[in-house]
Parts: sequence; structure tokens; C-alpha cells
Amino acid sequence: MNIKSICCIGAGYVGGPTMAIIAAKCPHIKVTVVDLNEARIAAWNDADVTKIPIYEPGLSDIVAEARGRNLFFSTNVDQAIDEADMIFISVNTPTKTYGIGKGMAADLKYIELCARQIASVSKTDKIVVEKSTLPVRTAEAIKNILQNTGNGVKFQILSNPEFLAEGTAVTDLLNPDRVLIGGDGDAEGQEAVNALEAIYANWISRDRILTTNLWSSELSKLTANAFLAQRVSSINAMSELCEKTGADVNEVARAIGMDSRIGPKFLKASVGFGGSCFQKDILNLVYIAKSYALNEVADYWEQVIIMNDHQKRRFANTIVSTLYNTVSGKKIAFLGWAFKKDTNDTRESAAIYVADYLLNEQAHVAVFDPQVQELQMQSDLNYLATRSEKENASGITVQQDPYEACKDAHAIAVLTEWDEFKSYDWHRIYANMKKPAFIFDGRNLLDGKKMEQIGFVFQAIGKGK
Repeated sequence: MNIKSICCIGAGYVGGPTMAIIAAKCPHIKVTVVDLNEARIAAWNDADVTKIPIYEPGLSDIVAEARGRNLFFSTNVDQAIDEADMIFISVNTPTKTYGIGKGMAADLKYIELCARQIASVSKTDKIVVEKSTLPVRTAEAIKNILQNTGNGVKFQILSNPEFLAEGTAVTDLLNPDRVLIGGDGDAEGQEAVNALEAIYANWISRDRILTTNLWSSELSKLTANAFLAQRVSSINAMSELCEKTGADVNEVARAIGMDSRIGPKFLKASVGFGGSCFQKDILNLVYIAKSYALNEVADYWEQVIIMNDHQKRRFANTIVSTLYNTVSGKKIAFLGWAFKKDTNDTRESAAIYVADYLLNEQAHVAVFDPQVQELQMQSDLNYLATRSEKENASGITVQQDPYEACKDAHAIAVLTEWDEFKSYDWHRIYANMKKPAFIFDGRNLLDGKKMEQIGFVFQAIGKGK
């Protein structure tokens, strides 16, 4: 099948960058990204390409190259579906906040709405690609909706999960470890798999394109995120033991990371993982296991989340206990709000939960992040519904200058590993802080010995005394 037109429903952190790369590498294919959020589409179409809604190094240049040539952003969903040969579904699948499976299961209402809209609009045969992270066997539900329209249109369903790391999404898309495509084993299913494989083959060698059945592909995405999150929680669990025994978690991580069977990646102790995927996908995995009465399996994976939540609470507790068991009326400066560097994504960021804890202790929080805006920070805190919006607005101050954020602070908490933090004039920062001045390095980013020489009382995660 020769694909001439692609539609992607969802202009978020997955859909936008993925379609930009496909458009850049496949100039012979028209790529249209659609979303009902008019403000988001307007931002993708902004004449100043640096104002696109997602910050990823290198992404704005790629969008600038392809936009208006064969890359388009639109709110006209029906037209894009009608014209497309292949439709990617890349909408949000948040954790349910209601009903059966509340707090664990994936909320698939947006997936179902997409399927119903595709079914109602389509007049020609389509390939529908699951790009969103979905529970295993979701494709079955999508098939049932699409194949019972009664209009004679044939649909093939593929699973093509994303394995992007925010902050390196462009690099990950251009040079992925693997591309995974799941499809049916019959002739029509394989034809659809081959059509998607041919698109990726424009820039990715075929030996890195892995094909499986639908269910293996869907489950592989959840499994990959669970394994990565497990490593983070494992090293964070050891960080607490290091603090009690006098070991240094960084030295322990280096020692075990040099074992070729373990490797060094995702072994950096921190205040905890965030982002849109890890927690959501593990909770989904736990729910699936419980639905099959695999309670031991569910308990095993749920412990990864428990450890991550504990690490965030422990970090906040350390700030309070170190500051003489009270932060009431004290200014605590946060360096970083995004859940990791090189992104403006704040979903499940540790900073939100640490700030929430400190605000409950009546601290005043001053924040600097090079990419996250005040409106987003306030929205993150308001979403927790711990306090009123007015209380949140008065409890947190967002600064555009890191030195101003740290001025007159009793302590600094490093909550995102932005590279620029390492190059700040820390002597100047220290001179303008309340004394004794404390640094709580939640990302093991700074050189503790240098900080102590300046005069900070320095505390990093997992370093015993």
C-alpha cells in the first residue's frame, strides 16, 4: 500500500514531534496533525517557530523546515481523517479518576471517541495506528468500533508505541534503538505492517524495525516503562540505606553500573521519577495484573510507585527537619519545575509534590525554571486541590532570574537537572542568602565539595555522613 497522506489525532508531546520527523524525512507524504485545542494548534502554526507549544532541542528547526510544505497543523479533524490513508491516534490516556479502576486503570474515553469519529467520517479504507500508550488488547475494542460501522470501509489496526524520552525526543526519533510495529498475522494485516515499515525505512535501517503481533506490541510499551521506573526506584531505595550507613550512592551506582549485566543507565539517585508515562503505565500494569487475579505480580510492580512516592516525601521531610523542624515563613528557592531537563513538561514532576508539602508547612516557595511558565506551575498545584487557588497563588512566587529566586532564601532545592544550574555564580548566590545557607540537591547535579567550600550546608540524596 502506497501511503500518500497521514493524519495524526493529537498534537501533544508524542504526536507533534513524531509527525514533524516523519514529514521531514518523507517529503512525498502529506502529514496533518489535528487537535480540538485551538490554542495549541495556533501555537504550532505561530510565525515565530520558537513559540511552538513543546520545547525539545532541535524540534523548532525541523518544524520550520517542513511546516507549510508537507506538514500541517489543523483543527479540522474530519477533513484530515477523510483525506488520510493512515491515521495515528496520539491522544492522552490518563489514569482514571472515577468509577471502576479509579486511580489505576487507563481512561480510554479519548481513544474511543477517536475510533468513533474515524468510523463516522471514513469513506475509504484506512490503516489506524495506535501511538498512544494503551492497555494490552485495546486494539480489540478499536476494531469492534471500526468494523461495525456498516459503511463497508475496511480498517487495519496497528500498534506502534513510542519509546521517546522527553528532552531527547528528536534524537530518539531520528536514531531509535528500535521501532516496534504490531499487527495481525493475516495477509491484510501484514500489508498494513509493511506500509508503516516502509515509512520508517526512509531513515531507519530495517534491522531496527521489529514486528510482532498486536498484543505483544501493546504490552511491550508498558513493560519497557515499568523496567525503567523500577531501576530508578531501586537506586533510590539504596540511597536511603547509603545515607544511614555512610556509603555514597553515586559510588555504589558506579560500581554496579560497570557490571555489563546491569549497565549504568537509570542508576542516578534522585528525588524521584516524573513525567507522563512511568507512573501512569505502572498503575495500568498493576490494574491489568489484578484484573487477571495476578495479585503477586500486581504487588511487585506497585512497590515501584510506593518507593517513588516515599522518595519525594522523604526529600521534603529532610528540608523541614534540616531547617530546625520548621519552614513556616521561610523562603525556599526551587531551581527547576519541569520533571526533567530539556523539556517544558511538568506532568508528575517531583517539584509539584515537594512544593505542595512545603506549602502545607507554610513555607514560601520561589521558583525558577528556564522553560516552564508561572501559569503552568499554578495549574499543577491547583490540580492537587490541597489548598485554594488563592492560597497557592500567594504561597509561590515565580522568578525569571535564578539569582532573584535565590535571594534571601533560607534554602535551595535543585529539582530539575538543567545543565545551566552547574554554571551559576554560586558565590554570588550564597552571599545573598540567609545564613546558614542550605542546598538540597534532589538531582545529584552539583559538586558537593565545592558547595561546602563556598559555605553551603550541602545535602545530596544518598550520601552518608
